[in-house]
Amino acid sequence: MPWPPRSPDLTPCNYFLWGYLKSKVYVDKPRTLQDLKDAITREIAAIPMEMLDNVMSNFAERLEQCINQQGRHLLSTIFRN
Repeated sequence: MPWPPRSPDLTPCNYFLWGYLKSKVYVDKPRTLQDLKDAITREIAAIPMEMLDNVMSNFAERLEQCINQQGRHLLSTIFRN
């Protein structure tokens, strides 16, 4: 089956990483571009391994749902922390 184009349901960066980083990085309100880069690097390094394991497990379940839906929109996405 071809990969569904522009599918945020199947992109861990879209369904997890960007929102997670935004919630962490902007807490201290970086003042410079370098502060922002440093905060992003620090927060990525601080993501617990258990959380990453959950994201990858969730990714596999999303792929399975996509196959079951024959590439159509995923009506019920799976969110787990």
